[in-house]
Amino acid sequence: MNMTDPIGDMLTRIRNGVRARAPKVDVPASRLKTEIAKILKDEGYIANFKPSDPKPVASKPPVIRIYLRYGPNLEKVITDLQRVSRPGCRIYCRKDGIPRVYGGLGINILSTPKGLMTGRAATQAGVGGEILCNVW
Repeated sequence: MNMTDPIGDMLTRIRNGVRARAPKVDVPASRLKTEIAKILKDEGYIANFKPSDPKPVASKPPVIRIYLRYGPNLEKVITDLQRVSRPGCRIYCRKDGIPRVYGGLGINILSTPKGLMTGRAATQAGVGGEILCNVW
């Protein structure tokens, strides 16, 4: 299957997993997706993530297992994930034009010249970039 938007696929798998109250979801692995998972973990949106074996077997493609996080009574920690910049319509912003997500309650993940970071970190670092997604 040819996938045109792997990041969108990852966000959809997480969104569907949260809605189904699944304990974990598997997404096909890539360096970019691992970085996104790392940011989601650092910001407290997911419990953990675990990349599969570093040496892939031909029959089993590498995956990242993402452990979803819920409140004490199974309340959702992630309300929604939204893909902003798509392959057909890229969205970029300057360092002084990074939008706030839900009045500062959510985060946006940017791809900057200094690597992947949240909108808050990009503002502090003084860099702009491509807005990959919003999470709240």
